[in-house]
Amino acid sequence: MNDVFPDPIKRLPQLDLPYPGVTGYLIQGPHEQIVFMEFTTTVHVPEHTHHSQWEHVIAGTVDLTMNGTTTTYTKGDSFYIPKGKPHAATVHAGYHCLIYFDQPDRYTTKSKTR
Repeated sequence: MNDVFPDPIKRLPQLDLPYPGVTGYLIQGPHEQIVFMEFTTTVHVPEHTHHSQWEHVIAGTVDLTMNGTTTTYTKGDSFYIPKGKPHAATVHAGYHCLIYFDQPDRYTTKSKTR
Protein backbone atom coordinates (compact mmCIF):
# COMPACT_ATOMS: atom_id res chain seq x y z
CA MET A 1 0.00 0.00 0.00
CA ASN A 2 1.27 3.45 -0.87
CA ASP A 3 1.91 5.84 1.99
CA VAL A 4 -0.90 8.35 1.90
CA PHE A 5 -0.12 10.19 5.12
CA PRO A 6 3.16 12.11 5.44
CA ASP A 7 5.54 11.65 8.38
CA PRO A 8 4.19 14.60 10.43
CA ILE A 9 0.79 12.87 10.59
CA LYS A 10 2.37 9.49 11.36
CA ARG A 11 4.17 11.09 14.31
CA LEU A 12 0.84 12.05 15.94
CA PRO A 13 -0.36 9.92 18.87
CA GLN A 14 -1.78 6.60 17.66
CA LEU A 15 -5.27 5.50 18.61
CA ASP A 16 -6.05 2.40 20.63
CA LEU A 17 -8.39 0.67 18.16
CA PRO A 18 -10.19 -2.70 18.42
CA TYR A 19 -9.61 -3.69 14.79
CA PRO A 20 -6.42 -5.32 13.46
CA GLY A 21 -5.09 -3.64 10.33
CA VAL A 22 -6.41 -0.20 11.28
CA THR A 23 -4.19 2.68 12.36
CA GLY A 24 -5.44 6.04 13.54
CA TYR A 25 -3.55 9.24 14.32
CA LEU A 26 -5.07 11.80 16.69
CA ILE A 27 -5.24 15.57 16.98
CA GLN A 28 -6.97 16.34 20.27
CA GLY A 29 -8.93 19.51 21.00
CA PRO A 30 -10.75 20.56 24.16
CA HIS A 31 -14.17 19.62 22.72
CA GLU A 32 -13.35 17.51 19.66
CA GLN A 33 -11.02 15.03 18.02
CA ILE A 34 -9.61 15.02 14.49
CA VAL A 35 -8.47 11.60 13.34
CA PHE A 36 -6.53 10.36 10.32
CA MET A 37 -7.32 6.66 9.71
CA GLU A 38 -5.83 4.05 7.41
CA PHE A 39 -7.04 0.49 6.83
CA THR A 40 -4.81 -2.31 5.52
CA THR A 41 -7.62 -4.87 5.89
CA THR A 42 -11.35 -4.79 5.26
CA VAL A 43 -13.25 -4.14 8.48
CA HIS A 44 -16.95 -4.59 9.24
CA VAL A 45 -17.99 -2.03 11.86
CA PRO A 46 -21.24 -3.08 13.56
CA GLU A 47 -24.09 -0.64 14.10
CA HIS A 48 -23.30 1.91 16.81
CA THR A 49 -23.89 5.53 17.84
CA HIS A 50 -21.82 8.42 19.16
CA HIS A 51 -21.61 12.20 18.90
CA SER A 52 -21.68 13.80 15.44
CA GLN A 53 -19.06 12.81 12.88
CA TRP A 54 -17.93 14.40 9.62
CA GLU A 55 -15.69 12.23 7.42
CA HIS A 56 -13.75 12.96 4.24
CA VAL A 57 -12.48 10.11 2.05
CA ILE A 58 -8.84 10.57 1.04
CA ALA A 59 -8.42 7.18 -0.69
CA GLY A 60 -10.32 3.92 -1.04
CA THR A 61 -13.93 2.95 -0.41
CA VAL A 62 -16.35 2.73 2.51
CA ASP A 63 -19.92 1.41 2.47
CA LEU A 64 -21.92 3.34 5.10
CA THR A 65 -25.33 2.08 6.23
CA MET A 66 -27.87 4.41 7.86
CA ASN A 67 -31.67 4.13 7.92
CA GLY A 68 -31.43 0.74 6.18
CA THR A 69 -29.72 2.29 3.14
CA THR A 70 -26.11 1.61 2.19
CA THR A 71 -24.17 4.32 0.35
CA THR A 72 -20.68 3.86 -1.08
CA TYR A 73 -18.22 6.72 -0.66
CA THR A 74 -14.90 7.03 -2.52
CA LYS A 75 -11.99 9.46 -2.87
CA GLY A 76 -13.13 13.07 -2.59
CA ASP A 77 -16.52 12.27 -1.00
CA SER A 78 -17.59 13.45 2.44
CA PHE A 79 -20.46 12.46 4.71
CA TYR A 80 -21.99 13.57 7.99
CA ILE A 81 -23.48 11.42 10.75
CA PRO A 82 -25.63 13.31 13.28
CA LYS A 83 -25.23 12.73 17.02
CA GLY A 84 -27.00 9.57 18.16
CA LYS A 85 -27.72 8.31 14.61
CA PRO A 86 -27.28 4.50 14.36
CA HIS A 87 -24.88 3.55 11.58
CA ALA A 88 -22.65 0.69 10.44
CA ALA A 89 -19.93 0.40 7.81
CA THR A 90 -17.80 -1.89 5.74
CA VAL A 91 -14.44 -0.19 5.34
CA HIS A 92 -12.39 -1.70 2.53
CA ALA A 93 -8.64 -2.34 2.62
CA GLY A 94 -6.79 0.71 1.29
CA TYR A 95 -9.21 3.21 2.84
CA HIS A 96 -7.77 6.47 4.20
CA CYS A 97 -9.85 9.23 5.71
CA LEU A 98 -9.95 12.36 7.83
CA ILE A 99 -12.64 12.38 10.54
CA TYR A 100 -13.90 15.15 12.80
CA PHE A 101 -15.71 13.97 15.95
CA ASP A 102 -17.70 16.50 17.95
CA GLN A 103 -16.57 14.65 21.08
CA PRO A 104 -13.32 14.99 23.04
CA ASP A 105 -13.24 11.38 24.25
CA ARG A 106 -14.34 9.33 21.22
CA TYR A 107 -10.99 7.54 21.13
CA THR A 108 -8.07 7.05 23.48
CA THR A 109 -4.43 6.75 22.47
CA LYS A 110 -2.13 3.78 22.85
CA SER A 111 0.00 3.79 25.98
CA LYS A 112 3.64 4.45 25.29
CA THR A 113 6.03 1.89 26.75
CA ARG A 114 9.72 2.47 27.04
